[in-house]
Amino acid sequence: MSEVNVTPSPASRISTGRRTGTRRKPKKNQIPYGIALFVGMLAFGIYLTAVSARLGIFWLIGCCFGFILQKSRFCFTASLRDPALTGSTSLSRAVLIAFAVTSIAFTAVKYGAHIGGLPIPGQGSVAPISLATAVGAFLFGIGMVIAGGCASGTLMRVGEGFGMQFLSLFFFIVGSLLGAHNFGWWKITFIDKGPRIFLPDIFGWVGAVAAQLLVIALLYVLADKWENKKLG
Repeated sequence: MSEVNVTPSPASRISTGRRTGTRRKPKKNQIPYGIALFVGMLAFGIYLTAVSARLGIFWLIGCCFGFILQKSRFCFTASLRDPALTGSTSLSRAVLIAFAVTSIAFTAVKYGAHIGGLPIPGQGSVAPISLATAVGAFLFGIGMVIAGGCASGTLMRVGEGFGMQFLSLFFFIVGSLLGAHNFGWWKITFIDKGPRIFLPDIFGWVGAVAAQLLVIALLYVLADKWENKKLG
């Protein structure tokens, strides 16, 4: 006896989907909502500009950053999570490239102030490095993965309408307020225990840039090899 292979036709599959209720509902046209939102953003930007030109510029820059984040899916959490979960390191390499560009740009700004005899900008952000730094980074990394986004990724997904990210944003704000309120105690008890390291003081300006770019390049090569090993 020969076997008969019966393949359901597309029409029968659609009919079956109707009977079982598995057919997806047609999506609503969201273009009118997008137009209304854009008009609202534009009107609010004009209002801010009337109050202060700087506020208008900040609003424009923020909107541009949000658009770029949404379209590029740029997220620091994904750059650290994806290599372990999916093997993809495309975002990881994008973050490393961003680090390399900003390293050169910020060094140029700082060095320009240095040779001009001006205060070097950002020196107040040279924080002490200690075990507290590593523990804090580890805990923050766990929180990012559980929440499904870093600060920028959470804001971007809130704009997209993800409900869970509203919850993450709420507790992000609560945690930030509590941290700011108790920061003095944390600073005295833990943060100030470590040394402050400014690479130009150790390697010189050129050596500091070269050392940092070398580390970034090494991480880039490792990320590329990891992706080829996992997905190749």
